[in-house]
Amino acid sequence: MLYEIALILVIIGSIVLVIMENRKPYISLFWVVMLAVLPGVGLVLYLLLGKDYRSRRVIKADELAQLDALRNQAVGTSITELPDGDKYAKLAAMMRNANDSPIFADNQVRIFTDFTPLFQAMLDDIAAAKNFVHIQFYIIEDDEVGRQLSSLLIRKAQQGVDVRLIFDSWANLFVRNSYYDHMRQGGVKVQSFQKLLPSMFTRDVNCRTHRKIVVVDGHTAYTGGMNIARRYRDGINHGNWRDTHIRIQGPAASQLELSFLADWRFCTKELLVQPRFFPPLTTDHRPLTTDLVQIITSGPMDEWNTVMQGLVQAIAQSRRYLYLQTPYFIPTHPILLAIRNAALAGVDVRLMLPSTADRGAVMLYASQSYFRDLLPAGVKIYMYNKGYLHAKTMVCDDDFVTIGSTNIDPRSLEQNFEVNAFLYDHDLAIHQRDIFLDDLRDCTLVDPAEWEQRPAWHKFRQSFSRMLTPIL
Repeated sequence: MLYEIALILVIIGSIVLVIMENRKPYISLFWVVMLAVLPGVGLVLYLLLGKDYRSRRVIKADELAQLDALRNQAVGTSITELPDGDKYAKLAAMMRNANDSPIFADNQVRIFTDFTPLFQAMLDDIAAAKNFVHIQFYIIEDDEVGRQLSSLLIRKAQQGVDVRLIFDSWANLFVRNSYYDHMRQGGVKVQSFQKLLPSMFTRDVNCRTHRKIVVVDGHTAYTGGMNIARRYRDGINHGNWRDTHIRIQGPAASQLELSFLADWRFCTKELLVQPRFFPPLTTDHRPLTTDLVQIITSGPMDEWNTVMQGLVQAIAQSRRYLYLQTPYFIPTHPILLAIRNAALAGVDVRLMLPSTADRGAVMLYASQSYFRDLLPAGVKIYMYNKGYLHAKTMVCDDDFVTIGSTNIDPRSLEQNFEVNAFLYDHDLAIHQRDIFLDDLRDCTLVDPAEWEQRPAWHKFRQSFSRMLTPIL
């Protein structure tokens, strides 16, 4: 009897808490129904998947201010702003105010669409490191690709280079501990993000780092969509793995370093505020180009959904064309509305998605359920057939590009720790536009009339998969 009363009180308390969080009505209603109809299962799922993290912070404000000061001192006059009247001045200002992310001038950005040249460039930069190498990946597998990286990191650590590595514990659940222990024994400082224990029994179980960051000596950095695993090199589903990553040389690398150090503080409780992690750029490492780069991070403990807000603003500002690539398309309402509005306003909106799944078909079917929201508005949807499309890119009007780790789905936009580069540069935008148009040769355009005639059971599985998205 006491047990039943206690359970009822806990369920009622949880329902009250859900309501008091003032989240999106459909999310609150989903959890209220789950708690009321399936109280035991609903309570477990809510504690694991449903909690709102925004009352917490990854790093304290005064600690972040110390890192900001070191960054500002290192980059000096490279911090800039878009001129008044620039099309994206409001977007850039919003991101700076919401995310403490200034625009950095004097960068050179290289876009990679294939893992092999990316990995080789990354290995070459790490091999040339003299002071430190900081690495963060969602997935680092114990295969020949992962072991090639770990061997180099051990070698650099034994040469006296300060090497640190963060990996997501849940994404690498089946990677043997010996892989990480071997690096630790070789001098690499290895840290998991949200350890399996005790996080599996707390609300932190659903709080993961999806970021991909490499910083070498403070002047060269990488970010994008690729992880460290054989499939990124060899492909899956009898086809290639089509992804996008960037190399940044210049002062914008300091913002990726700041992001890494904030996550290191969160994982280890160790705050690293040494100036050596923010060295001033020398003439050897100051690039010839002047690409404008703004690094945007987001996570479940941030005050603002910065990447999502930035995407919505950029989409709303598009005038001629908007080309999007994402492996999963389960948009939040603001993003869905912005895309539809752009298409209805006459913007050439094209969305490219994979035609196959990388880990189960539910996400693929859920993505396809949104076609009926997009096709009537005039959005052109392309299914990539050559292999698996994992790129997370958007290019607008020959003057704005974003490339990063963020998928268009609730987990990336609201729950994961993510990082995107916002690039305000005509040449980079043209390059990314041409990459997108080249990918179209390996795509099939969805015909709206044929899509409406698909079998009823296809419609049902898509709608059913969409219903599951709050807990995916």
